[in-house]
Amino acid sequence: MLNVIGHSVGSARIGRRGFLSVGGLAAGGLTLADLIRARQAQASQTRRNTSVIFFFQAGGASHIDTVDMKPAMTAEVRGPFSTIETRLPGFSVCELMPGHAEVADKLAVIRSIKHHLSVHDDATHWLQTGYPLLNARQQGQQHPSQGSIVSALQGSHSPGLPAYVCIPEDYRRHMGFYEHAAFLSARHNALDAGGDPSLGNYRAPGFSLPADVTMPRLEDRRALHQHLDRLARRVDASLEYGSLDEVQRQALELTSGSTARNAFDLSQEPTELRAAYGKHAYGQSALLARRLVEAGVSFVTINLYEKDIDWWDDHTTIEKNLRKRLPPFDQAVSTLIRDLQQRGQLGNVLVAAFGEFGRAPRIDAGAGRGHWPGAMSAVLAGGGIRGGQVIGATDATGATPINRPLGPGDLLASIYQVLGIDPQSTIRDRQNRPIPILESGQPIAELF
Repeated sequence: MLNVIGHSVGSARIGRRGFLSVGGLAAGGLTLADLIRARQAQASQTRRNTSVIFFFQAGGASHIDTVDMKPAMTAEVRGPFSTIETRLPGFSVCELMPGHAEVADKLAVIRSIKHHLSVHDDATHWLQTGYPLLNARQQGQQHPSQGSIVSALQGSHSPGLPAYVCIPEDYRRHMGFYEHAAFLSARHNALDAGGDPSLGNYRAPGFSLPADVTMPRLEDRRALHQHLDRLARRVDASLEYGSLDEVQRQALELTSGSTARNAFDLSQEPTELRAAYGKHAYGQSALLARRLVEAGVSFVTINLYEKDIDWWDDHTTIEKNLRKRLPPFDQAVSTLIRDLQQRGQLGNVLVAAFGEFGRAPRIDAGAGRGHWPGAMSAVLAGGGIRGGQVIGATDATGATPINRPLGPGDLLASIYQVLGIDPQSTIRDRQNRPIPILESGQPIAELF
């Protein structure tokens, strides 16, 4: 949104007086194009070309069985796994996470996040949007997800690429993970990557043209679209038309260029590197995410869901489940961090991993752990944050923070800070009211 002498130019509708004010600028030798260039130059001085790769551990990962272990406690508390030492003195992780142990000096492990929502949907809405919401499944997503916020306030780092991608997809159609744009334009929904990248028949999103549409025909359609766009603006088009207009424009950008197709093409990666990431969904998704941020995507969420394997809701048989899930997850995350570092990109890419809550302090009768919003952990690396540290602590059983208690808003505020987005920013809803991007929260000082 560009404010010109008290008038807004951008997504809001402009009345006759607004057009006259903009047109009158030229009389003083200053054109609207000059103002836009000045605004872009100012933005380029403050904007950071930093991206995020977010492993969403949907279902609620067990902090006690991964990065906040309690080896001195009884078996019902400490769980079935042993600890291993890491490159960070005094910090140990689960024996199934040797990769994390090797990159621990790059990690910032936050052990003291807590909230009060124990239902998946309600808690996920909070961790994805920064707003708590009771009965979220009935109410639906009320605020934009972090990826959509980044798309709206920062955009992509490269023309012809989306700002926000979900691998393999935004699960709003299946699990209600609250990852879409809510009241923002549909342009700020995630682009679905389209399938499991570990499969031999994986295909990227359909960027190719239909067989009966040549590039000249596409250009004709673009010209027609631009003509209709001008016509619509003359008749003061509705917000719904404006949203459709943006989606169509993005589709044209993706289809007519090669940038996006190349970014999604995993076959361009060396066989040895693909093997290092792991021939599984976590590994190939992480490699694809690295390619995307390298090309200019700002925010990538990795969503993997297969019951009892990639879904972290371990009410039963937690040992069996984590023995399947943790090794590929560990391989993917640690290889991604090392790869980014070797390519000189770790300072510009924040790698984050967390779910919507933690797990209960005691193993229950089903050999699992229940939902536990009273304590959870998040792991961050790169993006210019200070790694090699553990922030906060929980009590002897992992039930509650005893040092540096933090909330979901603090975690999301830190992610926005890494991206150069002011956590106090506002966005406009459908009634053009300013809505804070977070209900509450401050960047975690230790990270910066």
